[in-house]
Amino acid sequence: MGNIITSQNITPKNPDVEENNTTSKSYITLRSLDGGKFEVPEAVAKVSPTICQMIEDDYDKSIIPIHNVTATTLAMVIEYCKKHVKATDASKIETAEPDTSMMSAEALKNWDQEFIDVDIDTLYDLIMAADYLKINGLMDLACEKVAYMIKGRSVEELRQMFNIENGFIPEVEEEHRRLNPWAFD
Repeated sequence: MGNIITSQNITPKNPDVEENNTTSKSYITLRSLDGGKFEVPEAVAKVSPTICQMIEDDYDKSIIPIHNVTATTLAMVIEYCKKHVKATDASKIETAEPDTSMMSAEALKNWDQEFIDVDIDTLYDLIMAADYLKINGLMDLACEKVAYMIKGRSVEELRQMFNIENGFIPEVEEEHRRLNPWAFD
C-alpha cells in the first residue's frame, strides 16, 4: 500500500472517516501508479472523461486506479482540475459587476501560466497524464508550452533539449539540409 500524498489543494484519504459519509459532496479516491491515494470531490474527478467513464460504468468506487500516472503528476493534475472546476463554478455565479467574470478568466489564465512553468520532464509527464485522462484543457496548455519552448530553436538546440540523438550519417544529413533548408534555419 502506498503513501498518502498530501498537499494544500488535495484532500488526503482519511481512514478514520466512514466510507458512507453522507455529506453534500461525493468524494472519489484515486490511486496513482506508485500507490499514492487522493480523495477528491467527484466533480473534480469527472473533469477527466476517463475517470467519468469508470464512474458511470459502475467501477469499484472505493478506489479508482490511475495506472499510467505517478503520484507527483496526479497531484498536479488534481490541482489543475480543482482550479478549473472552481473557476467554472465561479463563472456561473451572476454578479452585478460584468468585469468580475472577465477578471476571473484572466486570473485563471495567469494561474495556468504559472502552473505550467515546469521543467521538460514534468511537462512530458503532464502531457502523458492529460492524454491518458483525456483532459483536453491540460493537454492544450501543456502543448502550447512545448510549442513556445521550441519556437525559434535550431535543430541542434532541439536535439539537445529533448535528448534526441542525430541518427543521420553526415552525408544523409547534408542531403536533407540541401533539400530542406527551411527546416534547419
